[in-house]
Amino acid sequence: METKEFTIERTYNAPVKVVWEAITKKHQMKEWYFDIEKFEAKVGFEFTFEGGPPEKTYVHLCKVVEVIVMKKLSYTWVYEGYEGSSIVTFELFEEGNKTRLILTHTGIDTFPKSNKDLVKENFVAGWTELIGKLLKNYVENKPRNFG
Repeated sequence: METKEFTIERTYNAPVKVVWEAITKKHQMKEWYFDIEKFEAKVGFEFTFEGGPPEKTYVHLCKVVEVIVMKKLSYTWVYEGYEGSSIVTFELFEEGNKTRLILTHTGIDTFPKSNKDLVKENFVAGWTELIGKLLKNYVENKPRNFG
């Protein structure tokens, strides 16, 4: 049975502020996510970035739809020139000096099933790498200013 969303949950050994900045500051996003030219955690802000397998680049068209500072960030995720629309949501939960992050990507099933790059398994693999490994390594090993 196909589900209409993908969710991944991870706990990082880093405070919420560090994780929030990693998902909302473009110079930090570049270190673990994508190189996004302009980004603001502000409802209505539109941004684009490129990504995909080495043989095919996809232009991602995104628009911030919800922001609760230090708690939640949601944006649309659409591919230029392809049908379908999805939403990516990051939710942060403070657990002492740690942060539990839940990422949910809904609407994956709206992308063309004939395009092997846009199947759910690729989103699962991509988000598992990004959230499970790259973001974790970034926030847990990032030098911190305590002054």
